[in-house]
Amino acid sequence: MTDPGNTAARATPARIERPSALAFLGYGAALLVILWSFRGAGWSGERLMHAPPALADFMTRSWPPATDALGRLGLKMIETLQIAVAGAALGVVLSLPIALLAARGLIAGRAVNTAVRVMLGVMRAVPDIAWALVFVVAVGLGPFAGMLAIVVDTIGFCGRFFADDMEAADKGPAEALTATGARRLDIAASATIPASIPAFISTSLYALEKAVRSSTILGLVGAGGIGIELKVAFDLFDYPTAMTVIGMIAVVVIVVEQLGIYARKKIIGVER
Repeated sequence: MTDPGNTAARATPARIERPSALAFLGYGAALLVILWSFRGAGWSGERLMHAPPALADFMTRSWPPATDALGRLGLKMIETLQIAVAGAALGVVLSLPIALLAARGLIAGRAVNTAVRVMLGVMRAVPDIAWALVFVVAVGLGPFAGMLAIVVDTIGFCGRFFADDMEAADKGPAEALTATGARRLDIAASATIPASIPAFISTSLYALEKAVRSSTILGLVGAGGIGIELKVAFDLFDYPTAMTVIGMIAVVVIVVEQLGIYARKKIIGVER
């Protein structure tokens, strides 16, 4: 005769727990917010059904991509890479001292940590293209405005993650230096930062990849780079040139991402 207790013990556990009444209301509210968002976003099944023919027409009119302006477009792509590399490099360098102030329990008090983290949050919250508009007003049209936008965006990105990396670093060396009476800044320079360097390198490479992607569209607002060529091509219905620009952007972004993966693997042993 089968023991009911053993049968119950061998029963497959429920894969999804029954939600509480409060959780159920939360799921329902989330679903309503999603449906409300679709409505505000102008979801239209009819327009979606008409999209494939329009897209097919665009592909037909843009193929084959134009090759008569490759020289000019190539120079603009080089300018785009210069904006990305210069902005990311300066942003990474400036991120370190800011991250030292943002990292909790390192060299600054909680009030300073909070203020700096709020500032970094604002830098991340504002899109890079909006920063580009701000700097176009401040310094004028051209790649310099785009570089400054990348700098601010990189500081917001790296400053946050550098601070988190230092907070998560091995505390052993820092505690040993603290026991000897070392100053906070000396502890950070001698123990915390060296322990965080592999994470810094990985984050910096991600920041460069992000900067390259961002810099390709900053030209849409006059901040230099190949984005202006894409805008002009669409404004003039020059779809073959637009397709060439899109293809160049895709190739460059993919190549930079693959180089970043290779560099992380070779320098710090991270393959992602």
